[in-house]
Amino acid sequence: MSIADKQETLIEELGFFQDWTERYEYVIGLGKKLAPMDEGAKKPAHLIKGCQSQVWLDARTEGGIVHYSADSDSLITKGMIALFVRVLDGETPDAILTADMSFIDRTGLKEHLAPTRANALNLMANQMKQRALEFASKS
Repeated sequence: MSIADKQETLIEELGFFQDWTERYEYVIGLGKKLAPMDEGAKKPAHLIKGCQSQVWLDARTEGGIVHYSADSDSLITKGMIALFVRVLDGETPDAILTADMSFIDRTGLKEHLAPTRANALNLMANQMKQRALEFASKS
């Protein structure tokens, strides 16, 4: 499944819920299902700077494929990073770098979040692309 396909699937899933409370619960549920991050990876170098909550992001490559792990001390923020992990994990650095991340605008989440949390979505996407760029430049 391509990144665009994964994005469309998420948009459709969120579209099933008429109420924003239900959508938030769904996003929080995605965060709860996120694979646990190794406690040793929760170090200052992996914190996404500028987020209201603490958000850790780690990445590694295996066979030219990027694998992300993430966590947050906030349930909604953990759910938000889980959206990006679901879309970008298991992809090549080039696919991540060329991915159109505006899908998050189409979910409507930004409009219903506090400005600091909405900004965190941009920071998360940018950091994930930055890690992919680091991997692409090494290959």
